[in-house]
Amino acid sequence: MKGLFRNKEVAVSFVILSAVSLIFTAAAFAWNVKFGIFTAVMCLIFVGISLFSVSKRYRRISQLSGRIDRILHGEEYISQETNAEGELAILETEIHKMVVRMREQQNRLKDEKVYLADSLADISHQIRTPLTSINLIVSMLSEEGISEEKKRELLLKLKKLLSRIDWLITTLLKMSKLDAGTIKFASETIPMKDFINKACMPLFVPIELHGQELSITAEGEFTGDIKWSGEAVGNIIKNCMEHTPEGGRITVSAEENAIFTEIIISDSGSGISEADLPHIFERFYKGTSDEDKGGFGIGLALARMIVREQNGTLKAENGENGGARFIMRFYKCTV
Repeated sequence: MKGLFRNKEVAVSFVILSAVSLIFTAAAFAWNVKFGIFTAVMCLIFVGISLFSVSKRYRRISQLSGRIDRILHGEEYISQETNAEGELAILETEIHKMVVRMREQQNRLKDEKVYLADSLADISHQIRTPLTSINLIVSMLSEEGISEEKKRELLLKLKKLLSRIDWLITTLLKMSKLDAGTIKFASETIPMKDFINKACMPLFVPIELHGQELSITAEGEFTGDIKWSGEAVGNIIKNCMEHTPEGGRITVSAEENAIFTEIIISDSGSGISEADLPHIFERFYKGTSDEDKGGFGIGLALARMIVREQNGTLKAENGENGGARFIMRFYKCTV
């Protein structure tokens, strides 16, 4: 009770209430003794009830304050203990909601920190591997008596490794922009045939050098961001090229309807293992068949990010006659 009167508002209210009770009691005694006694008893009861109510409210506020203090000091979970009604119950409910949301945000931040740490470790590993090879090549080039033919061979390998690192860094920067939501996708409409040819153009020569055949069937029009969507298509075709043997075939089939634009890319390679299929679009994921191919495991992840940002879907499966099959859809309405 002493702690209750430390509250200035409670003390002032008690003084005012007591003064009013004394005035009414004195007036009642002046008029009639019995009525004065009755008024004094009623005033005492009223003051007592008022103090009890204030004390109860004060205890609930104190308990709520203690719970908030325990939360601030790291207590993991404090359940909502009462289902009562009233202003304090509403306040308690809102504080509980706020705590839940703050904890959800805290968990998301922890997950993001773990993800960032893992990503940095993966990036470090991916860059360290070609850098080790580059250091080895540079040391070999510095040796005396190396032949011109060997030097040309080493310089060619060095150029390829530097190109791989450049592609890795460029791709990671693109993915970071997509993660941050800073990319604004344009909306252009061009003939489907032109779009597919533009997406495949950087790969015509490598596919020919691999002794592979690229078949394109395209009908209708494509609407979307030509540059970014072409990047997604190109990454998938590049992946098919790397997993298709010499003399193999890569097929691109594209068409549109009233609901979506569909692009299907398939190859005649060995297909995707059942163990790799659920993880094929994960960042830095490399299947068992990729160990000797020198890939980074981010091309397909970037492709899916680009497609999803444009209200699309991208899935991978194995074809009925073997080989991998990628189905890309850009929907014309929200799905």
